[in-house]
Amino acid sequence: MNYLSLILIGFIALIHVYIVILEMLLWTKPRGIKAFGLKNKEFAEETKILAANQGLYNGFLAGGLFWSLISEKTDVAIYFLICVFVAGVYGAYSTKKTKIFFIQSIPALIAFLSIFI
Repeated sequence: MNYLSLILIGFIALIHVYIVILEMLLWTKPRGIKAFGLKNKEFAEETKILAANQGLYNGFLAGGLFWSLISEKTDVAIYFLICVFVAGVYGAYSTKKTKIFFIQSIPALIAFLSIFI
């Protein structure tokens, strides 16, 4: 992989580490409530188990991206970038929050394309 790809993949992996922290540790805190546009603290408390589950999946995405960096295996990077892209598309569609598309899918698409230049 080229240096641009490695940098972009690393950046996306770090984004997902931050998402893990938001979903697993900060969901019921002001930062998590604001980041996800939750109704209120009570709603956050009621849904924190679901959020932690989402966080775990985002952790798997981050782990896979870090694995692709360490192993320098292009096929692993491609697989996890596609997973991130699809997760972003579905997240944006299912929540009606286009912000998710721009935070997850667009960077994944750019990193994916950078592999081939």
